[in-house]
Amino acid sequence: MTGLTPDITDVTIVRHGTLRLTFADGLRGEVEVLDRMRGPVFAIARTGEGFAKATVDRETGTVVWPGGADLAPDTLYERVRTGAWPEASLRTRS
Repeated sequence: MTGLTPDITDVTIVRHGTLRLTFADGLRGEVEVLDRMRGPVFAIARTGEGFAKATVDRETGTVVWPGGADLAPDTLYERVRTGAWPEASLRTRS
């Protein structure tokens, strides 16, 4: 697994916009994702009913919604691990 983001193995809906994730290496945590769900592919997933349909795609190892919406597992992993979105640390270095 060195250099690779562990797959997401479980997702639970905590409330609209918030997921509880479990990764293959045992890391667990909650993450608010609505602000990350941009563009037309997320139109249905952003609704209460659509958000509740989040599942784990075992092939890609990330959270997906009907219609093809998904979120990058490496970004979710860093958010759970550090409490910050990865690009937030890049912006503060400039």
